[in-house]
Amino acid sequence: MNVSTAISSLKSSGYKYTDKRKDILEFFDAKDGYIPAKRVLGYMQERYPGLSFDTVYRNLSLFAQLGILEASEWEGEKRFRLSCEGEHHHHMICLACGKTKHIEACPLEQMKLSTDDFNVTSHKFEIFGYCGACG
Repeated sequence: MNVSTAISSLKSSGYKYTDKRKDILEFFDAKDGYIPAKRVLGYMQERYPGLSFDTVYRNLSLFAQLGILEASEWEGEKRFRLSCEGEHHHHMICLACGKTKHIEACPLEQMKLSTDDFNVTSHKFEIFGYCGACG
């Protein structure tokens, strides 16, 4: 997803466009991989001194709820990245730098699940490790 698509999604969902929200989205657009909320806060506080963690985190959570960002959690910390576009896939995630690599295969397709009494609406599969540069 890119910044203009994200802003359109935000507006079409009834949320206001603000410079702070645009700055958060541009930060993610310039990065590759998952980024901890604290790092986003540091970036935003350089531009908006006194900006609270709650404000940043609320926006990150809103973006994730709207599908603009994807969220993952490891080492007790929630991390975010711009949502992927295109075909269904999953990720391998570097524990050191947060970069991701697509996994084209979906393990759910290989599983023999009885869905007679259960409606699957979404799923997530992540593999954690270290990329070539980190590990």
